[in-house]
Amino acid sequence: MEIYFLGTNAGVPTLQRNVTSVALRLLEERRTFWMFDCGEGTQHQVLRSPLRLGKLEKLFITHLHGDHLFGLPGLISSRGYQGGSAPLTVYGPPGLKAYLEISLSVSQSRIPYKLEIVEHSGGLIYEDETFKVEAGLLEHRIDSYGYRITEKDSPGNLNAELLKSYGLKPGPLYGRLKKGEDITTDDGIVIRAAEVVHAPKRGRVVVILGDTRPTPGALPLSRDADLIIHEATFAHDLADMAYQYHHSTARQAAELARDAGARELLLTHFSSRYTSMEELAPLLQEAKAIFPDTLLAEEFCTFPVYRRGAGNSPGQ
Repeated sequence: MEIYFLGTNAGVPTLQRNVTSVALRLLEERRTFWMFDCGEGTQHQVLRSPLRLGKLEKLFITHLHGDHLFGLPGLISSRGYQGGSAPLTVYGPPGLKAYLEISLSVSQSRIPYKLEIVEHSGGLIYEDETFKVEAGLLEHRIDSYGYRITEKDSPGNLNAELLKSYGLKPGPLYGRLKKGEDITTDDGIVIRAAEVVHAPKRGRVVVILGDTRPTPGALPLSRDADLIIHEATFAHDLADMAYQYHHSTARQAAELARDAGARELLLTHFSSRYTSMEELAPLLQEAKAIFPDTLLAEEFCTFPVYRRGAGNSPGQ
Protein backbone atom coordinates (compact mmCIF):
# COMPACT_ATOMS: atom_id res chain seq x y z
CA MET A 1 0.00 0.00 0.00
CA GLU A 2 1.26 3.43 -0.97
CA ILE A 3 -0.12 6.94 -0.88
CA TYR A 4 0.45 9.16 -3.91
CA PHE A 5 -0.63 12.80 -3.90
CA LEU A 6 -2.07 14.40 -7.03
CA GLY A 7 -3.17 17.64 -5.38
CA THR A 8 -2.47 19.21 -1.99
CA ASN A 9 -3.92 22.73 -2.21
CA ALA A 10 -7.06 24.08 -0.58
CA GLY A 11 -9.74 26.08 -2.36
CA VAL A 12 -8.17 26.91 -5.71
CA PRO A 13 -5.15 25.64 -7.66
CA THR A 14 -1.95 27.64 -7.76
CA LEU A 15 1.13 27.49 -9.96
CA GLN A 16 2.79 25.43 -7.24
CA ARG A 17 0.02 23.00 -6.25
CA ASN A 18 -3.22 21.60 -7.59
CA VAL A 19 -6.42 21.13 -5.59
CA THR A 20 -7.17 18.00 -3.63
CA SER A 21 -6.75 14.45 -4.87
CA VAL A 22 -5.09 11.45 -3.22
CA ALA A 23 -4.39 8.00 -4.68
CA LEU A 24 -4.11 4.84 -2.61
CA ARG A 25 -1.98 2.47 -4.67
CA LEU A 26 -2.74 -1.20 -4.07
CA LEU A 27 -0.08 -2.62 -6.37
CA GLU A 28 0.70 -5.76 -4.38
CA GLU A 29 -2.79 -6.25 -3.00
CA ARG A 30 -4.97 -5.81 -6.14
CA ARG A 31 -2.83 -4.27 -8.91
CA THR A 32 -5.21 -1.29 -8.91
CA PHE A 33 -5.54 2.06 -7.18
CA TRP A 34 -8.28 3.95 -5.41
CA MET A 35 -8.70 7.71 -5.53
CA PHE A 36 -10.00 10.06 -2.84
CA ASP A 37 -11.39 13.36 -4.12
CA CYS A 38 -10.96 14.70 -7.60
CA GLY A 39 -10.45 18.45 -7.80
CA GLU A 40 -10.31 20.35 -11.07
CA GLY A 41 -7.33 19.35 -13.20
CA THR A 42 -6.83 15.95 -11.56
CA GLN A 43 -6.78 14.17 -14.91
CA HIS A 44 -3.87 16.39 -15.96
CA GLN A 45 -2.07 15.46 -12.76
CA VAL A 46 -2.62 11.78 -13.55
CA LEU A 47 -0.92 12.26 -16.93
CA ARG A 48 2.19 13.51 -15.12
CA SER A 49 2.18 10.56 -12.72
CA PRO A 50 2.87 6.80 -12.92
CA LEU A 51 -0.86 6.15 -12.46
CA ARG A 52 -3.05 4.85 -15.28
CA LEU A 53 -6.77 5.57 -15.22
CA GLY A 54 -7.49 2.10 -16.56
CA LYS A 55 -6.30 0.77 -13.19
CA LEU A 56 -8.60 3.06 -11.20
CA GLU A 57 -11.07 0.77 -9.40
CA LYS A 58 -12.85 2.98 -6.86
CA LEU A 59 -13.19 6.71 -6.28
CA PHE A 60 -14.34 8.23 -2.99
CA ILE A 61 -15.55 11.82 -2.63
CA THR A 62 -15.34 13.35 0.85
CA HIS A 63 -17.76 16.23 0.19
CA LEU A 64 -19.31 18.20 -2.64
CA HIS A 65 -17.23 21.39 -2.62
CA GLY A 66 -15.74 22.18 -6.01
CA ASP A 67 -12.08 21.84 -5.06
CA HIS A 68 -12.78 18.18 -4.26
CA LEU A 69 -15.24 17.46 -7.08
CA PHE A 70 -14.91 19.57 -10.23
CA GLY A 71 -12.40 17.23 -11.89
CA LEU A 72 -14.68 14.20 -11.65
CA PRO A 73 -16.77 14.43 -14.88
CA GLY A 74 -13.69 14.98 -17.02
CA LEU A 75 -11.75 12.17 -15.40
CA ILE A 76 -14.65 9.74 -15.76
CA SER A 77 -14.96 10.65 -19.46
CA SER A 78 -11.22 10.39 -20.12
CA ARG A 79 -10.88 7.03 -18.41
CA GLY A 80 -12.52 5.25 -21.32
CA TYR A 81 -10.11 6.84 -23.82
CA GLN A 82 -7.15 5.75 -21.71
CA GLY A 83 -7.86 2.04 -21.70
CA GLY A 84 -10.35 1.96 -18.87
CA SER A 85 -12.82 -0.85 -19.56
CA ALA A 86 -13.22 -2.39 -16.10
CA PRO A 87 -16.10 -1.18 -13.90
CA LEU A 88 -15.63 1.94 -11.78
CA THR A 89 -17.53 2.68 -8.58
CA VAL A 90 -17.78 6.24 -7.23
CA TYR A 91 -18.81 6.79 -3.60
CA GLY A 92 -19.87 10.04 -1.98
CA PRO A 93 -22.51 12.02 -0.09
CA PRO A 94 -26.09 12.51 -1.30
CA GLY A 95 -26.15 14.84 -4.31
CA LEU A 96 -23.20 13.17 -6.02
CA LYS A 97 -25.43 11.07 -8.28
CA ALA A 98 -27.39 14.08 -9.53
CA TYR A 99 -24.20 16.07 -10.13
CA LEU A 100 -22.59 13.34 -12.21
CA GLU A 101 -25.69 12.31 -14.12
CA ILE A 102 -26.44 15.91 -15.14
CA SER A 103 -22.81 16.68 -16.03
CA LEU A 104 -22.37 13.55 -18.13
CA SER A 105 -25.80 13.82 -19.75
CA VAL A 106 -25.61 17.50 -20.74
CA SER A 107 -22.09 17.03 -22.14
CA GLN A 108 -23.24 13.86 -23.97
CA SER A 109 -20.27 12.00 -22.55
CA ARG A 110 -19.95 8.40 -23.62
CA ILE A 111 -18.84 6.06 -20.86
CA PRO A 112 -17.72 2.73 -22.38
CA TYR A 113 -17.57 0.89 -19.06
CA LYS A 114 -19.90 0.16 -16.16
CA LEU A 115 -20.12 3.20 -13.89
CA GLU A 116 -21.78 2.77 -10.50
CA ILE A 117 -22.52 5.73 -8.23
CA VAL A 118 -23.07 4.93 -4.56
CA GLU A 119 -24.37 7.65 -2.25
CA HIS A 120 -23.93 7.15 1.48
CA SER A 121 -24.47 8.82 4.84
CA GLY A 122 -21.65 7.14 6.69
CA GLY A 123 -21.13 3.69 8.17
CA LEU A 124 -19.76 0.63 6.38
CA ILE A 125 -19.86 1.42 2.67
CA TYR A 126 -17.73 -1.34 1.15
CA GLU A 127 -16.31 -4.71 2.16
CA ASP A 128 -14.72 -7.67 0.44
CA GLU A 129 -12.36 -10.45 1.50
CA THR A 130 -9.38 -8.06 1.64
CA PHE A 131 -10.61 -4.60 2.63
CA LYS A 132 -13.44 -2.74 4.27
CA VAL A 133 -14.17 0.97 4.02
CA GLU A 134 -16.09 2.91 6.64
CA ALA A 135 -17.16 6.56 6.49
CA GLY A 136 -17.76 8.99 9.33
CA LEU A 137 -19.31 12.45 9.34
CA LEU A 138 -16.98 15.35 10.16
CA GLU A 139 -17.72 19.05 10.79
CA HIS A 140 -17.64 21.35 7.76
CA ARG A 141 -19.94 23.89 6.06
CA ILE A 142 -21.61 21.00 4.24
CA ASP A 143 -21.61 17.29 5.01
CA SER A 144 -18.00 16.12 4.81
CA TYR A 145 -16.82 12.59 5.47
CA GLY A 146 -13.66 10.84 6.48
CA TYR A 147 -12.86 7.36 5.20
CA ARG A 148 -11.26 4.55 7.19
CA ILE A 149 -9.73 1.89 4.95
CA THR A 150 -8.95 -1.32 6.83
CA GLU A 151 -6.85 -4.06 5.31
CA LYS A 152 -7.94 -7.36 6.83
CA ASP A 153 -5.40 -9.53 8.59
CA SER A 154 -3.71 -12.10 6.34
CA PRO A 155 -2.58 -15.61 7.31
CA GLY A 156 0.92 -15.96 8.67
CA ASN A 157 3.70 -17.64 6.73
CA LEU A 158 4.40 -21.35 7.11
CA ASN A 159 7.47 -22.46 9.06
CA ALA A 160 9.16 -24.07 6.06
CA GLU A 161 12.13 -25.42 8.01
CA LEU A 162 9.90 -27.21 10.52
CA LEU A 163 7.76 -28.71 7.77
CA LYS A 164 10.90 -29.88 6.00
CA SER A 165 11.94 -31.71 9.16
CA TYR A 166 8.67 -33.64 8.93
CA GLY A 167 9.56 -34.59 5.37
CA LEU A 168 6.66 -32.57 4.00
CA LYS A 169 7.09 -30.99 0.59
CA PRO A 170 5.21 -27.97 -0.85
CA GLY A 171 1.82 -28.96 -2.19
CA PRO A 172 -1.87 -29.17 -1.29
CA LEU A 173 -1.11 -30.02 2.35
CA TYR A 174 0.70 -26.68 2.71
CA GLY A 175 -2.47 -24.92 1.62
CA ARG A 176 -4.59 -26.80 4.16
CA LEU A 177 -2.18 -25.92 6.96
CA LYS A 178 -2.21 -22.25 5.98
CA LYS A 179 -6.02 -22.32 6.19
CA GLY A 180 -5.68 -23.52 9.78
CA GLU A 181 -6.40 -27.22 9.20
CA ASP A 182 -4.47 -29.92 11.01
CA ILE A 183 -3.19 -32.69 8.73
CA THR A 184 -1.90 -36.25 8.98
CA THR A 185 1.04 -37.32 6.84
CA ASP A 186 1.33 -40.66 5.05
CA ASP A 187 3.54 -41.77 7.93
CA GLY A 188 0.74 -41.09 10.40
CA ILE A 189 2.31 -37.96 11.87
CA VAL A 190 -0.24 -35.36 12.96
CA ILE A 191 0.90 -31.82 12.14
CA ARG A 192 -1.08 -29.12 13.87
CA ALA A 193 -1.49 -25.87 11.96
CA ALA A 194 -1.04 -23.77 15.09
CA GLU A 195 2.48 -25.19 15.50
CA VAL A 196 3.73 -24.55 11.96
CA VAL A 197 1.99 -21.32 10.93
CA HIS A 198 3.33 -18.00 12.15
CA ALA A 199 1.01 -15.40 13.63
CA PRO A 200 -1.29 -13.60 11.14
CA LYS A 201 -0.02 -10.41 9.55
CA ARG A 202 -1.90 -7.45 10.96
CA GLY A 203 -3.73 -5.47 8.31
CA ARG A 204 -2.95 -1.80 7.88
CA VAL A 205 -5.40 1.05 8.51
CA VAL A 206 -5.40 4.26 6.48
CA VAL A 207 -7.67 7.18 7.42
CA ILE A 208 -8.32 9.93 4.88
CA LEU A 209 -10.29 12.83 6.31
CA GLY A 210 -12.21 15.42 4.34
CA ASP A 211 -12.37 19.11 5.22
CA THR A 212 -13.23 19.56 8.87
CA ARG A 213 -12.97 21.56 12.04
CA PRO A 214 -11.73 19.61 15.06
CA THR A 215 -14.63 17.32 15.91
CA PRO A 216 -15.19 14.40 18.30
CA GLY A 217 -16.43 12.34 15.34
CA ALA A 218 -12.92 12.13 13.88
CA LEU A 219 -11.49 10.25 16.86
CA PRO A 220 -13.25 6.86 16.57
CA LEU A 221 -12.69 6.94 12.81
CA SER A 222 -8.95 7.48 13.32
CA ARG A 223 -8.31 5.20 16.30
CA ASP A 224 -5.04 3.19 16.01
CA ALA A 225 -4.57 4.08 12.35
CA ASP A 226 -1.25 3.34 10.72
CA LEU A 227 -1.62 6.53 8.70
CA ILE A 228 -3.90 9.56 8.98
CA ILE A 229 -4.18 12.06 6.14
CA HIS A 230 -5.57 15.27 7.59
CA GLU A 231 -6.13 18.76 6.27
CA ALA A 232 -3.88 21.52 7.63
CA THR A 233 -5.26 24.54 5.86
CA PHE A 234 -3.62 27.03 8.24
CA ALA A 235 -0.87 27.38 10.80
CA HIS A 236 -2.17 27.70 14.35
CA ASP A 237 -1.67 31.48 14.49
CA LEU A 238 -4.72 31.55 12.20
CA ALA A 239 -6.81 29.22 14.36
CA ASP A 240 -9.69 31.73 14.52
CA MET A 241 -9.79 31.94 10.73
CA ALA A 242 -9.61 28.17 10.47
CA TYR A 243 -12.63 27.84 12.77
CA GLN A 244 -14.55 30.51 10.87
CA TYR A 245 -14.06 28.68 7.57
CA HIS A 246 -14.65 25.21 9.08
CA HIS A 247 -11.04 24.05 8.66
CA SER A 248 -8.20 22.83 10.87
CA THR A 249 -4.69 23.94 11.72
CA ALA A 250 -1.60 21.74 11.59
CA ARG A 251 -1.51 21.65 15.38
CA GLN A 252 -5.11 20.47 15.57
CA ALA A 253 -4.38 17.70 13.07
CA ALA A 254 -1.44 16.59 15.23
CA GLU A 255 -3.61 16.58 18.35
CA LEU A 256 -6.02 14.20 16.66
CA ALA A 257 -3.22 11.87 15.56
CA ARG A 258 -1.81 11.85 19.10
CA ASP A 259 -5.17 11.22 20.76
CA ALA A 260 -6.04 8.48 18.24
CA GLY A 261 -2.79 6.58 18.87
CA ALA A 262 -1.90 6.77 15.19
CA ARG A 263 1.45 5.69 13.79
CA GLU A 264 1.98 8.44 11.23
CA LEU A 265 0.36 11.72 10.11
CA LEU A 266 0.43 13.28 6.66
CA LEU A 267 -0.66 16.92 6.37
CA THR A 268 -2.31 18.22 3.20
CA HIS A 269 -4.92 20.73 1.89
CA PHE A 270 -2.74 23.79 2.42
CA SER A 271 -3.95 27.37 2.01
CA SER A 272 -2.66 29.10 -1.11
CA ARG A 273 -1.07 31.71 1.18
CA TYR A 274 1.74 29.17 1.65
CA THR A 275 3.37 29.11 -1.77
CA SER A 276 6.40 26.89 -1.12
CA MET A 277 7.59 24.04 1.06
CA GLU A 278 9.71 26.57 2.95
CA GLU A 279 6.59 28.55 3.84
CA LEU A 280 4.94 25.32 4.98
CA ALA A 281 7.82 24.52 7.34
CA PRO A 282 6.20 26.27 10.36
CA LEU A 283 3.11 24.05 9.93
CA LEU A 284 5.29 20.97 10.02
CA GLN A 285 7.17 22.24 13.07
CA GLU A 286 4.04 22.97 15.08
CA ALA A 287 2.60 19.56 14.25
CA LYS A 288 5.81 17.67 15.05
CA ALA A 289 5.99 19.38 18.44
CA ILE A 290 2.83 17.44 19.34
CA PHE A 291 3.09 14.39 17.08
CA PRO A 292 6.68 13.77 15.93
CA ASP A 293 5.84 11.27 13.17
CA THR A 294 4.38 13.93 10.90
CA LEU A 295 5.19 14.63 7.26
CA LEU A 296 4.03 17.22 4.73
CA ALA A 297 2.29 15.89 1.64
CA GLU A 298 4.04 16.66 -1.65
CA GLU A 299 2.52 16.23 -5.08
CA PHE A 300 3.93 13.44 -7.25
CA CYS A 301 5.55 11.86 -4.18
CA THR A 302 4.98 8.34 -2.86
CA PHE A 303 4.50 7.63 0.85
CA PRO A 304 4.56 3.92 1.83
CA VAL A 305 2.04 2.72 4.39
CA TYR A 306 4.11 0.69 6.83
CA ARG A 307 2.79 -2.23 8.80
CA ARG A 308 3.12 -1.89 12.57
CA GLY A 309 5.94 -3.98 13.91
CA ALA A 310 7.61 -4.22 10.49
CA GLY A 311 10.71 -2.43 11.73
CA ASN A 312 10.22 0.61 9.52
CA SER A 313 10.01 4.19 10.66
CA PRO A 314 7.67 6.74 9.08
CA GLY A 315 9.42 8.69 6.41
CA GLN A 316 11.96 5.97 5.61
